[in-house]
Amino acid sequence: MSRETEIYQDNTHTYDELISKQPTLDKVVNGIRPYHQLDVVDLGAGTGRFALFLVEQVNSLLCLDNAQPMLAVLEEKLSQTAYTNWQTMVSDHRKLPIADNSKDLVLAGWTLSYLASSSLDNWEHNLEQMMAEMTRILRPDGTVIIFETLGTAVTSPTKHDYLTSYYDLLESKYGFEHSFIRTDYTFHDMDEAVRLTSYFFGAEIAKRVEENGWHIVPEFAGIWVKHKGLEVKMD
Repeated sequence: MSRETEIYQDNTHTYDELISKQPTLDKVVNGIRPYHQLDVVDLGAGTGRFALFLVEQVNSLLCLDNAQPMLAVLEEKLSQTAYTNWQTMVSDHRKLPIADNSKDLVLAGWTLSYLASSSLDNWEHNLEQMMAEMTRILRPDGTVIIFETLGTAVTSPTKHDYLTSYYDLLESKYGFEHSFIRTDYTFHDMDEAVRLTSYFFGAEIAKRVEENGWHIVPEFAGIWVKHKGLEVKMD
């Protein structure tokens, strides 16, 4: 069993517990592209990091992920709300089940990197396919917002070697503008921090958390934004 399968297919509730320790990103997303009454796609929707605040304001929300167990958790959460403007679907980012020119906003949170890591022989082709699909489904004034990691348990933004080429191409080839934010985890105590960081990030990160006595674990996220016909706004 791969580590990815273990996390995203077989241990979804622990993953959901981990990301619940991070700040909500509603103001960040809304500051880049106000999403009230938009038609939105959430790529790599997972257990609802974006969906749970988007669903309250958007016209429609399509949540896509390649892991059905993650979407099952999300469906359970969304079903407990009063909103009916949402749908979930298992999908591959390289072939989106969406009509041309039909969406206003695509959010891709910590997800494209799994296909665009330079550890994969075909990563550049994967990235090209994903970019083409996002462009295809967007209306002329649409927006793409990509979130990816810039390091966990680090004191400044840090690129993993296997993601550097992907990040560089987002800017040099595909025309995205880049910024970053803090997405620190706030745990109840150090023991919880060690348990949950070990589960997701592995023993090395958990050891660093323990050595520093952290219950607030620093993390950075990169944001890449591309508007079609709109001025870029990065706060």
